[in-house]
Amino acid sequence: MARGIGTKCIHLEETEGQSNNYGAISYPIYQTATYAHLGVGKSTGFDYSRLQNPTREQLEKVVASLENGIDAVALSSGMAAISLMMELFAPGDHLIVDADLYGGSIRLFDHVSKKNGIQFSAIDCCRENVESYIKENTKAVYIETPTNPMMNVTDIAALAEIAKKHNILLIVDNTFLSPYFQNPLDLGADIVVHSGTKYLGGHNDTLAGFLVTNKEDISERFRFLIKTTGAGLAPLDSWLILRGIKTLALRMERAQANAIEIAGWLKKQKAVTDVIYPGLPEHPGHEIMKKQARGFGAMLTFRLENKEFALSILEKVRMIKYAESLGGVETLITYPTTQTHADVPKEIRERNGITESTLRLSVGIEDVKDLLAELDKVWKETEEEIHGREKS
Repeated sequence: MARGIGTKCIHLEETEGQSNNYGAISYPIYQTATYAHLGVGKSTGFDYSRLQNPTREQLEKVVASLENGIDAVALSSGMAAISLMMELFAPGDHLIVDADLYGGSIRLFDHVSKKNGIQFSAIDCCRENVESYIKENTKAVYIETPTNPMMNVTDIAALAEIAKKHNILLIVDNTFLSPYFQNPLDLGADIVVHSGTKYLGGHNDTLAGFLVTNKEDISERFRFLIKTTGAGLAPLDSWLILRGIKTLALRMERAQANAIEIAGWLKKQKAVTDVIYPGLPEHPGHEIMKKQARGFGAMLTFRLENKEFALSILEKVRMIKYAESLGGVETLITYPTTQTHADVPKEIRERNGITESTLRLSVGIEDVKDLLAELDKVWKETEEEIHGREKS
């Protein structure tokens, strides 16, 4: 009988009935760089922690289980994961990527991957005809769904059919929904990317990244690359992510419930011109999300009537923190123009819908009444301040 994902966050089925590590319930931190051998050819299974470490191996097995993959590799950050993934490609290869991606991914593709001879077509993967951009040298399609920060939703299964027809890879960044709400490999993707810093860790206390696959050849390549490039996740950080995953189900459910209420509150505010959240029935990707995911997540983006209102909100929040990142227990508000997408050229930001009055909210697990009370207070103070200025 298949285990529920909430149970899989806590128990690795293959270790049940065993009493390894002296029966420790919390998996130990193996803080060691190297391992002794009993003799030539007599390895314990571990040789050097750049290649593998027991704590990291345990984490990788858990993440692979959550994404229904055959293997996962844990890296020092989300960007380290994407950087290693790009080593699958050679100069002259072409990738189709979504135009609305995390700014760090765009920066990597534009300033590192292009320099290394990789070609890109950045398009709106949820609205444009992706197949029309495929060329003889196209090797992969890379998407986020929902996208960061405009929450565009792409039909993963439909895109997977196109990718398989042309024998190219489909790579999905699943950070926003986490494996609790969405499993792209089950929908036909070949590789799943995670910034483990976000929902998997869940406490804003460490950095991590993951690549998960259900393909043996890709797994072998990742294993070669991680030992060669040396960006494997350290033992302590592996343990912190293991600990975070244990509460993933509870955190995702609570944060999503809070996000739904906040989205409803924002819709009623006169100063808000758009609330972009896939959980709202009017969102263009709402029905696709219902088909391919088990929830809508806790990320939402909204636009205000002007830049002045947006900046005032950022200055006045207190319990809600004005900070980059997402997916932690705390609610964070982000200004994409100067934070997550600062390195993206202004014309591209605006084409994607990111304006100087756009804010992104990562909703945490606080009591929602307290979040709404803070927003209401900040809103009233901002309205009084702006209207007072207008009168004078």
